[in-house]
Amino acid sequence: MAQDTVPFPHIAVLGAGAWGTALALAAMAAGRKVTLWVREDDVLADIAAGRGNRFLPGVAIPADLNVTGDLKEACRGDAVLLAVPAQVLHGFADGLKPHLRAGQPLVICAKGIEKGSGKLVTEVVGQSLPGAALAILSGPSFARDVARGLPTAVTIAAKGELAAKLQASLGSGAFRPYASDDLTGVALGGAAKNVYAIACGVVEGMGLGENARAALLARSFAELSRLGEHLGARRETLMGLSGLGDLVLTATSPSSRNFSSGMELGRGKTAESLHMPGHPLAEGVDTAPALVARAKAGGVDMPIAQAMADLLSGALPLGEAVMRLMSRKLKAE
Repeated sequence: MAQDTVPFPHIAVLGAGAWGTALALAAMAAGRKVTLWVREDDVLADIAAGRGNRFLPGVAIPADLNVTGDLKEACRGDAVLLAVPAQVLHGFADGLKPHLRAGQPLVICAKGIEKGSGKLVTEVVGQSLPGAALAILSGPSFARDVARGLPTAVTIAAKGELAAKLQASLGSGAFRPYASDDLTGVALGGAAKNVYAIACGVVEGMGLGENARAALLARSFAELSRLGEHLGARRETLMGLSGLGDLVLTATSPSSRNFSSGMELGRGKTAESLHMPGHPLAEGVDTAPALVARAKAGGVDMPIAQAMADLLSGALPLGEAVMRLMSRKLKAE
């Protein structure tokens, strides 16, 4: 990052879930003025009254964080961070059209692939908001650690000088964004790792051992790399923070919603239970069939993702999913 890069003075974060709130706190730590748009009335009232955010219990919210329920007001920021779930991103982006300026930087902070269309989040927002200056932020980052100011490194991908300007705007001693111009690679890595984290959780829940989990993790990355090559992602991107780094974190830690959901499946819970009210969102549940559909459209073989999609849909029993993977024909690595 060039030392003379001028940061955006005012950062808007749309979405006050755990991740959006953590990013707002990171931007404040970087010295920016921050506006956080909150959808839920009770969350807005709690933050405004100094009671914190129920999505990040125990984390203090600074009194000088500007919170609002007015989307138009929030979109006055010099750069806008989109921290809403991937599966609602299309409709949300359509609703932003009246509030955004031409060329306004828009940073996608969601991880996933749109159900039905199989589009990456960058493709979804790019289609809805063709006049925006798109960027994507992704990497190995649990929201609670970011909110607590613990050391975190992520990737910010954008074209031209935008990535460097976003680096200057969000970077601090604890939050380290690394710049890239490979939006496709960053978007794919952030989405696919959730599916493979569920698979690794299944292995853990079934008690199949650490050898099996390590093998599955390695073969999962091979699948991800094949699809990435087909889509034009750079291998160094997938080998970096937003690919392998995020996969390792998400597929090995019980703090990951996707890994813990996979553990529940491996211990005998049904796929339907993952959709029950009050169950934490595991993004990989919706991403799995979309990832498989995108791979099939390009003729890319992804047996692990396919097995997870079938398991999550109820089409494949747990034992058969494992046997399908273990009985595949041996071949050169």
